[in-house]
Amino acid sequence: MHAYPLEVNGKTHQVTSYRDTSLLLVLRNELQLNGPKYGCGLGECGACTVLIEGVAARSCVIPAYGVRQRAITTLEGLGTRDALHPVQQAFIEAQAAQCGYCLNGMIMTTAALLRAHPCPDDQQIRAALSGNLCRCGTHQEILCAVRRAITLCLQQTEAAP
Repeated sequence: MHAYPLEVNGKTHQVTSYRDTSLLLVLRNELQLNGPKYGCGLGECGACTVLIEGVAARSCVIPAYGVRQRAITTLEGLGTRDALHPVQQAFIEAQAAQCGYCLNGMIMTTAALLRAHPCPDDQQIRAALSGNLCRCGTHQEILCAVRRAITLCLQQTEAAP
């Protein structure tokens, strides 16, 4: 077991885990962050997606110890109840959830996409989200949410001093 600092959502936490313990397990079990979900455990479904230095990453296949010196953002750190991130707001407004299990991955992947490409076209959106599995069939609402998020992000950028 190793004790080490882990920067999550802008705060440094002292955690203890084996070198090969997944970031997902540390986030959920040690830090009590339930945004990232356990889906497949193979990095294929997207339910466990977090941002590492702003890039979407599958936390179920990344050892926490390996990212101990990098900034990690979970769904809980993207925005707050009082100040939602534009992507979170867009997903609410578009009612882009049914069971909600895929939402963490969809939202975090969208946030990373819009950070890298503020105005993606439909092909870029579909490509970015293609690795996130949704069994409920809310794909159209999710695409509408991403398009709404683009608008909200642009409005927020224009309003910034």
